[in-house]
Amino acid sequence: MSIGELTTFLGWVSVINIGVLLFSTMMVVLFRDSVANIHAKMFSIAKAELPGAYFQYLAQYKTLTLVFNLAPYVALKLMV
Repeated sequence: MSIGELTTFLGWVSVINIGVLLFSTMMVVLFRDSVANIHAKMFSIAKAELPGAYFQYLAQYKTLTLVFNLAPYVALKLMV
């Protein structure tokens, strides 16, 4: 795999992951009660604990996306 192909791959992976992050954020913000009810029933978690779990999930997903997708993409773009 060439550097150009890897750069293209990481670019598209970044776009997809940022899209998933935005979709997840919008679902949690716009449909908070519906999503919380579903997750409380599915995972037997108290509804009061879910906002913290959502925040932790979104923060970790964002961090992983930045570190493993976006940062290598930017580094490769700077190299080429």
